[in-house]
Amino acid sequence: MSVNQQTVEDTKAQIRGLVNEIAQLSKSGATAEEFYPELLSRIITALAAAGGAIWLLDEDRQLNLQYQINAEPSILEDDSEDATRHTRLIQRVANTGQSILVPPHSGTTDGEGNPTGFLLCLGALQHDGQNDGLIEIFQRPGTAPDTQRGYLRFLQQMCELAAEWLRSQKLRTLGDRQTLWQQADSFARATHESLDLKETSYIVANEGRRLIGCDRVSVAIKKGRKCKVQAISGQDTIENRSNIVTALNNLATRVVAAGEPLWHDGATEDLPPQIEEALEDYVDQSYGRNIAVLPLREPERRLGVDNESGAAGEIDRDNAHRGEVIGALIVEQIESDIPEDVFRARCDLVYEHGTRAIANSRAHSNLFLMPLWRALGRASWVLRARTLPKTIGVVGLLLTVVLGLTFIKKDFNLEAEGTLVPSEKREIFAPIDGEVIAVNFDHDDAVKQNDVLIELRNRDIEIQIADIEGQIQTNLAEQAKVQGQLSRRQLLKPSELRSLQAEKNELQAKDMVLQRKLQLQKDRKAELMIRSPIAGTVVSWDVEKNLRLRPIMTGQVLMEVADLEKNLVLEVELPEKREGHLDEYIAQQGLSDDDQLSVTYILATDPDEPMDAKLLIDSISKRADAHEEHGAVIKMQADPDQATLRGLQPRPGAKVIAKIYCGRRSCGFVFFHEIYEWCHKFFF
Repeated sequence: MSVNQQTVEDTKAQIRGLVNEIAQLSKSGATAEEFYPELLSRIITALAAAGGAIWLLDEDRQLNLQYQINAEPSILEDDSEDATRHTRLIQRVANTGQSILVPPHSGTTDGEGNPTGFLLCLGALQHDGQNDGLIEIFQRPGTAPDTQRGYLRFLQQMCELAAEWLRSQKLRTLGDRQTLWQQADSFARATHESLDLKETSYIVANEGRRLIGCDRVSVAIKKGRKCKVQAISGQDTIENRSNIVTALNNLATRVVAAGEPLWHDGATEDLPPQIEEALEDYVDQSYGRNIAVLPLREPERRLGVDNESGAAGEIDRDNAHRGEVIGALIVEQIESDIPEDVFRARCDLVYEHGTRAIANSRAHSNLFLMPLWRALGRASWVLRARTLPKTIGVVGLLLTVVLGLTFIKKDFNLEAEGTLVPSEKREIFAPIDGEVIAVNFDHDDAVKQNDVLIELRNRDIEIQIADIEGQIQTNLAEQAKVQGQLSRRQLLKPSELRSLQAEKNELQAKDMVLQRKLQLQKDRKAELMIRSPIAGTVVSWDVEKNLRLRPIMTGQVLMEVADLEKNLVLEVELPEKREGHLDEYIAQQGLSDDDQLSVTYILATDPDEPMDAKLLIDSISKRADAHEEHGAVIKMQADPDQATLRGLQPRPGAKVIAKIYCGRRSCGFVFFHEIYEWCHKFFF
């Protein structure tokens, strides 16, 4: 039979292309799920075979099927005779590492053979003298022996390429395992470095997340019957009032109460209702796909007399996770996708080291007065030989300072703000409403007693005066009319005469009332002329500008007049919080209202010149007044030394800072009494 040469060349080219694809695939970083289907399908296509299978040896040297295409169902069934014969055949080939051809329906007396109707091409997978498994091809029988041997040679070449991929996978696996062990060793070292419970929890959360490769790890510690999240990976602080932390606390509490690990992958059918509710509440806020909540149990220790056991006893490995529940480890996958077996294995690794580290830190932190012992331990360096002289010197210096502050006395003065004011001054008020029509005196003008300072106008008073005067004129006219009628008595009847006489009396009474109203209104009009109650000087600023043609209300302060020729007095405002010291000093000294206290003050305009004054105890106000800055103040009045004060010529209203003498107290009290009182107010 003639063969088309072009068809042969196309077939060879197709096979070479498949071989190149398999070679590139073996050098790629494809996973097993990607590599096996692509490899087997290309080999079957190149050999025009009916099917095939890939078998690999496990750690127990047993073959496991990795992938198959159109394999005979009979050889894949469990506990069937054909499957047993076939398994023995491929097991021997895999263990010997020799590639062979097995005719259909053939076998040996020891129970191994080919129960299928296909020619079996078995290519051994091996590298570096180690057998890894085999590739099995189901080829149609009836071809020439040379062709069958060609099948086997091609399959052996493909097995070499597959073995190269297996070698790279094993190297990668060994590298990953080495990296994992290094990470596990680093994690174990880090978790056991500290005995502080909070610090250990943060290390377990952050290093555990890095070791597992998940998105978030949290550590919750059991306190009483509830669990409280102590650390969350990637967060320096925890907002305990946030909804997500509250939900996580609730979930950990309920899982710990159940005492069994929770592995959640989206299904909640088999969970208890209380755990299901808490889990759904947390997942709604955290968006976690896979969540593991593992109760942390304190490892149980057996105390015995064995010399090989440590002081704390030997850990019972069989019951290592049956001890008291001390918290929970929460592992979450949100975006990461780790295989389930790897995920669980790494969670167990973090659990093993984390639970022991947390248990040790918890036991250490619960020791009596541990914060005090820890602080003393950190401070022990001050007693070492090299630092001891410095320590003694510092302690001696501090002791000297404390003794000095306690036994050295110092004047105790209460500081207060004050104002210099004339002893005789008057504020000029508006007696009634009105409009300013004239300001006769301005700032710094001298006035005499009863001088008209300000002239007001009140239109209502003028209208009322005019109205009353009109009523008076009308009343007078009516009186004249009645009087005229009474002059003709002889013509009037007795009843008319009595009526006119009564009307006359009524009009006279009305006239008296109107005259009194008129006088009252004139008196009010006279009050529109505001006069100075004393002789002195106008001390208000820019009176003309502030009051000219302005409406004025009753009681409004218009200006201030003071007698600057008389003495100035010091009005002091002592904050109420300091008034207790003053009362205590007065009571201790047994002073009466007629006694005086020493006051030292300085002017704001001349702070370098301290001056003296005498404070009469009787001038201390018996009530507190509101103050914008100090809240409440006690007002009092002191009499300054007038001779010194006249030399400085201060202006009335000048601000001063006064210090009221309250005896002698220890330096520490004088310097720090306000700090002590503040601490008492807010802490004690």
